[in-house]
Amino acid sequence: MTKIKTLADLKRIRDEVQSKIKLREQGDKPDKLVQIKVSMATCGIASGAKETMTYLIDELEHQGIDAVVTQTGCMGYCFAEPTIELTIPGKEPVVYGHVGKEKALEIIEKHIKLGEMVDGIIPVSYKTIDE
Repeated sequence: MTKIKTLADLKRIRDEVQSKIKLREQGDKPDKLVQIKVSMATCGIASGAKETMTYLIDELEHQGIDAVVTQTGCMGYCFAEPTIELTIPGKEPVVYGHVGKEKALEIIEKHIKLGEMVDGIIPVSYKTIDE
């Protein structure tokens, strides 16, 4: 950790932290933004979900993509951890499994930017009451 020696150092650190918080929790218009939920139950954390979430936040900020990145509990896909749920505005959510840094970058580059699905989708295995 860097030492804070001046008021300018403190302001710089504050700005960096606020920028990351803004990217993670933009609550005023989430339905108009890309939303990513990272499963952070015990099995997800043990499989690297914390590192995946940190990477997603940093990479989305680096690429200037407005998104809401949040954590959630167990999604029930323990066999495929770390898992994320990706929702593009106006589209149905998609759940991806085995999302490490490489897969996260591929999802950003292909699915978020180009609208192309990538390998690793976990299919929906339930039906609604109307079906």
